[in-house]
Amino acid sequence: MPKEHKVQIIPLGGLGEIGKNMTVIRYDNQMIVIDAGLAFPEEEMLGIDVVIPDYSYLLEHKEMVQGILVTHGHEDHIGALPYLLRDLDVPLYATRLTLGIIQSKLKEKHLNDINATVVQPRDTVKIGVFKVEFLSVNHSIPDAVAIAIHTPLGTIVHTGDFKVDHTPVTGEKIDIHKFSELGDKGVLCLMSDSTNVERPGFTKSERSVGHMLEEAFKGAMDRIIIASFATNVHRLQQVITAAYNTNRKVAVVGRSMINIVTIASELGYLKVPEGTLVDVDEIVNLPGNQACILTTGSQGEPMSALTRMAMSDHRRIEIQPGDTVIISANPIPGNEKSVSKTIDLLFKLGANVIYESYQGMHVSGHASQEELKLMLNMIRPQYFIPVHGEYRMLIKHAELAEQLGIAREGTFVADNGTIIEFTRHGASIAGKVQAGKVLIDGLGVGDVGNIVLRDRKQLSQDGILIVVMTISRASGAVVAGPDIVTRGFVYVRESELMLDEAKEKVRQTMSRLRDNHVTEWAILKGQVRETLSKHFYEKTRRRPMVLPIIQEVE
Repeated sequence: MPKEHKVQIIPLGGLGEIGKNMTVIRYDNQMIVIDAGLAFPEEEMLGIDVVIPDYSYLLEHKEMVQGILVTHGHEDHIGALPYLLRDLDVPLYATRLTLGIIQSKLKEKHLNDINATVVQPRDTVKIGVFKVEFLSVNHSIPDAVAIAIHTPLGTIVHTGDFKVDHTPVTGEKIDIHKFSELGDKGVLCLMSDSTNVERPGFTKSERSVGHMLEEAFKGAMDRIIIASFATNVHRLQQVITAAYNTNRKVAVVGRSMINIVTIASELGYLKVPEGTLVDVDEIVNLPGNQACILTTGSQGEPMSALTRMAMSDHRRIEIQPGDTVIISANPIPGNEKSVSKTIDLLFKLGANVIYESYQGMHVSGHASQEELKLMLNMIRPQYFIPVHGEYRMLIKHAELAEQLGIAREGTFVADNGTIIEFTRHGASIAGKVQAGKVLIDGLGVGDVGNIVLRDRKQLSQDGILIVVMTISRASGAVVAGPDIVTRGFVYVRESELMLDEAKEKVRQTMSRLRDNHVTEWAILKGQVRETLSKHFYEKTRRRPMVLPIIQEVE
């Protein structure tokens, strides 16, 4: 009996969460990967810098991976590439600006020799058994593409992050004609962005922000300081245009902002009129009505330029009464507190802060309900997988598809690691592969797991207590100590009585163990830990981490 061919879609990240987007498409023994992004740590991930997908499935099948396709240059789609490309030497396919941003990131990690191919919308590339087509879409960064993957069993369309913007600031409009053409020919499965599925109507055009910026620039009597996402090149272009039209010079502040402005200008995505960009040292000496500062910090990040200005901690720029500060971004969920704190500090310093999206200073880069319906109607897929969203968003997107006549049994609301399998006879869930979070802490990749995080949480809540003593090897008696050292648990000078009681309890425990001829160190330490934990919980209702240190002498 001949072998049955099958196509598998395996999301390794981006389902049931925002960020770390990564999807594997497999046909028999060949695979391609779409995106490799990161996510930012949740509140309880103490000390963690970023989170990337667990891509051990790819490493187990290294020889099958034919290439990595990248939809656009945002961190949640490219942030894991510096780690993945260290472990996997495969070709990379991305548009010009996306590749420029990726190469800048890889350079920081000393990865310079990667096999990269520049693609552009409407290009078709043959990768192994797959024929891959790139389609223009609108998003909050130029050069974003959707990807159509033609397999022997049918076409799979992945939208990437998208919106429908009929009046984009620069670049191409979404390729409605090509999407409809794919739909007419027949699409096996659509994977579509679910980020804004809870928003009714249409997402506003990016160009509408430009009009509001022009008004704000005309109305400001003094300096303008504007914070935005560094990668929103369309927004940066509109800021530079508004500044030029109101005779202001622009200084760029913040490492990531300088980096993107440099890359986008060099590649021709950012048009800066001659003489408009100046150095920070020059801007501080200009009259206020001729100065504009473009900066990072729209999310209240502690080390960002705007946050340091708000805390009067920036070495070059001081907020002055009369400054207009425009925050041209919405807080990412989880960042609301830090953004509010920054805004409060700016008001205290006398700045006029424009920060609400209803003031027209920000529009989303993701499709709202009507645009998502348009995509579904253009593609008319046989099967549908909502992607890029928290679980409730995936469910809402499935409901939206059902309203348009896509059968619920043809829609897969999946988890990371789920294998969605397609054969000539239909589609089904065909098991799971390993998927999850890999935590990055400093230079450590994946060396911090749940146990380390649990310890960090305990240390942050109740502190640590170290008990040190010396015992005789011959008799097992305590000959020195026990001494107790604590950090983050109690103020020692005010708790001497409780700590003395604790030392006495340790002596009694050690004496009892000696009488019972217990000499194993693991048992000794375990009993001391248990005695102290019980004692301190009774006294304080806290559970500090207890570390017994026992030394032996002759």
